[in-house]
Amino acid sequence: MAADSDTESEVFEITDFTTASDWERFVSRVEEVLNEWKLIGNSEEKRLSEKSEFTSGTWEENFEEINFADFKFEITYHFLKQEHVKSNKKEELEEDAVPLAVQNLLSENNDFPPRAHCLVRWYGVQEFVVISPGSNCEAIISESKCNLLLSSISIALSNSGCQVPVFVQIQHKWRRMYAGECLGPGLRTDFEMVHLRKVPSQYNHLSGLLDVFKSKISCTISPVPPVSIAIRFTYILQDWQQYSWPQQPPDFDTPLGGEVGGVEFGKLPFGACEEPISELHLATTWPRLTEGLVVDNDVYSDLDPLQAPLWTVRVRTTENPQCLLGDVLSEFFKLCCIKETAEEILGRGMAEDEGKENSDISSALSKLTEPSATVPIHKLSVSNMVHSARKHIRRQRHMDESPLNAGILNTILLYLFPDAAVEKPSEYTKTKSEQSNTPGKTEQDKNSDNLFSQLKSAPSDSLTYRLALCLSLVNYNYGGLRAVAHVWQEFVLELRYRWENNYLIFGLAGGSPDLRCCLLHQKLQMLNCCIERKRARDDARKVLDEGKERAHRESGSSAAAVTSTKEVSPGKSWDSWSDSEEEFFECLSDQGDMDAPQTEEEKTGSKRKAEGRLHQYNSMNLLNSSEPLYVPVTQEPAPMTEDLLEEQSEVLAKLGTSAEGTHLRARMQSACLLSDMESFKAANPGCILDDFVRWYSPRDYVEEEVVDDTGSLVMKGHLSARMKIPGNMWVEAWETARVTPARRQKRLFDDTKEAERVLHYMAMQKPADVTLHLLPCLIHGTILKLKEEEATENIPSVQISLQQVVSQASRLMQTPARDYKRLEEFINRLIAMETVITQARSLKAKFSICDKAENREDLEIFVRSLLEEPEVLVIGAGQGPAGSIIHRMFVSAQRAAVLAPLDEDLNQERQSTESSRVPDFPSPAGREILLRTCVPRPAPYSKALPQRLFCVLLKDEFRLAGAFSSDTCFF
Repeated sequence: MAADSDTESEVFEITDFTTASDWERFVSRVEEVLNEWKLIGNSEEKRLSEKSEFTSGTWEENFEEINFADFKFEITYHFLKQEHVKSNKKEELEEDAVPLAVQNLLSENNDFPPRAHCLVRWYGVQEFVVISPGSNCEAIISESKCNLLLSSISIALSNSGCQVPVFVQIQHKWRRMYAGECLGPGLRTDFEMVHLRKVPSQYNHLSGLLDVFKSKISCTISPVPPVSIAIRFTYILQDWQQYSWPQQPPDFDTPLGGEVGGVEFGKLPFGACEEPISELHLATTWPRLTEGLVVDNDVYSDLDPLQAPLWTVRVRTTENPQCLLGDVLSEFFKLCCIKETAEEILGRGMAEDEGKENSDISSALSKLTEPSATVPIHKLSVSNMVHSARKHIRRQRHMDESPLNAGILNTILLYLFPDAAVEKPSEYTKTKSEQSNTPGKTEQDKNSDNLFSQLKSAPSDSLTYRLALCLSLVNYNYGGLRAVAHVWQEFVLELRYRWENNYLIFGLAGGSPDLRCCLLHQKLQMLNCCIERKRARDDARKVLDEGKERAHRESGSSAAAVTSTKEVSPGKSWDSWSDSEEEFFECLSDQGDMDAPQTEEEKTGSKRKAEGRLHQYNSMNLLNSSEPLYVPVTQEPAPMTEDLLEEQSEVLAKLGTSAEGTHLRARMQSACLLSDMESFKAANPGCILDDFVRWYSPRDYVEEEVVDDTGSLVMKGHLSARMKIPGNMWVEAWETARVTPARRQKRLFDDTKEAERVLHYMAMQKPADVTLHLLPCLIHGTILKLKEEEATENIPSVQISLQQVVSQASRLMQTPARDYKRLEEFINRLIAMETVITQARSLKAKFSICDKAENREDLEIFVRSLLEEPEVLVIGAGQGPAGSIIHRMFVSAQRAAVLAPLDEDLNQERQSTESSRVPDFPSPAGREILLRTCVPRPAPYSKALPQRLFCVLLKDEFRLAGAFSSDTCFF
């Protein structure tokens, strides 16, 4: 047992000192990162930064994560991107290899850069590495941990030969405290920092700071090298009370007054409701001073801002100022997310009225059965009775239950339908339509036309465009969502009234719906097409009635009257005739049963009289006779909106690819072709299919030179190969086509059915749906407004942004499904442009820029630069034109801040005495003092190296950032 105990006592734990510790792994990892970023040695491709390059150049950074045990660090390399410049003095660089960061300490090219990393401003370095705790890690507050990190960095720099300064962030992040080191051949630069909340009284001036700097460098040689000084004082101007309000006060005398920035319908408001410029910062700089040239102590100071040789200015803008145009657009966009219907939004009051209206409408239908000897038969219709009942009910409504009062509602409706103010709205509408289609548009109008097609909105002079502007203003100023629903209901009722009374809708171009426009605009155009067809049919009815009466007077025979009316003006266009056999003919009795087989004479129409001729076609004759070939009066193709086209495409696609489906699809698509064939047969008795093809599709009729029986060359034609394919639809349609002029054919376009479809579509739209339809038009108007306002300010950045947003809006608006997130970002971009324009306008007013102002162009360039550059040089400092204005601004602000309002009975001499005591400038909000010199450290025989101290003196902060170099070879 004793032997066993002795053996156990001799066993001891063996420590393997070859295993790397956490500290060693951390140092090694730092070296690896520096090597990966190629920061080893003194780079020959880097050069000393040039004048103002810190501000105008591009700063980039590299990022990595490293660990010290379980503690995470972030290591970041910041550097100024430069063009590679290879030096030919490689041997000189090796012998006198002063690190670039040490050279930057004495460089005066980039003192006080306005936009840079804080370490760049304090130490003037153009490349550096920062090691900081990770985002979820606690700050390094312990002094021992700080020293451990600094020693680790020193070892990593020494081992790798890196000459880029490395900083470690210590203390809490808000304090921006850094300690760092830079190593070079035979030298070391220590970066140290002091941060206090209050400025010590003995260091509140240049003299005290010079004492601190000299004591730190501990210069032992005599005489002491002079200290180079750069001073910058910053003054802040916040009082803009002496300048006018950004928006004019509301005009309460106007019908639509009472709102700040209120405008009449048809114009979008613009501008800020609050001051968009919050502060002006004036920096007065003395860039190159030497010790003893200027006095600044606790008793006296030579640093007068008016005498500073260098003035720079920057402005601080108000964060997210309220701008009218942006608010109108944003509030209108919010309506897209509301899913309630108009009846749900307007509430029970108006819903009950609608119920009463419906009951009155049903009772009105009974009036149709009552005899009425005084009302013409063609004016007695269900729609007229319905409209009369609605009109009566609307008069009975209490206006206090409506979101809009009668005055505003009438103003809105007259803006949307200005032709309602004249006696004959249809003639007024026609005149305006003709004027809108006249040539000679200005360049701005052409650009606007191109813009609406890009944005898929509507022309700027159209009803749809006016409706978008109107509803956006109603939503913003006159009741919000309920008012929008109210206006939309009245708008739909007005459309029905116009349809029932054959009044064309004002502000819409004639013809088929324009597929380049938004769907709502297409629907309105479709309704206008229906009204035009209905008016043409009513006009034709009047012609027939007059013909009957005239024939009755002349012959007394109703049969003769019918015959005469059938033969009136056979060459008139289709719009002059009735296109419904149901209204003008009992049936097609003269053509026999529709389903009965046709005889050869009926197919060709050789024994019939020609009907529906328009004019002769190119002096051609029919192939089987010497009769001229006439162009027939044909039906116009049915106009279609894009949703109907999509619906038709889906129906045709569902027919499939089978033989039966293909045949049915071809018949559906050939309805217009069949109608044209029937009209052609009626206009050209005895014609054949070849005659029709010669007129309808000349490329399918091939003419060739052939030799006849006599041996002479003659032209002979025949149908193309595709026309001879078995089962060709053209051949089948020609065989089934009857001899029927266009005026007696069944309508290809049923205007009554289509008009009711459009009106039903309108009535079923929710306010959110209407908003989505009109949003492209409002964005269109916003862009036009921005262009108009920018033209008076001439801001290059806004001009570039406008070009970009047009392209972006084109992509957003052309897609069927709206991306709400991207739309919101796009709207914010438009708001940002309005903000910039209002900022420019505010600065123009403050710098008194007008047409008669002296140095107007220089001041405009200066104001434009304030918005586009981080800091702007004031030419001539305090004696230049801009400097004089800035001086007067500070003087006015000082008088307003210091002098209390004096009573009128006080002596004027007292006022002048008080005014003379007020300084022109307030106390500087910030003072920055930069001290530099080159002295040997630590011994008198050491090499002279750069020393630098940057001092920041604020109201609640005192910071000293020093970079002190030491000779490590001779000390």
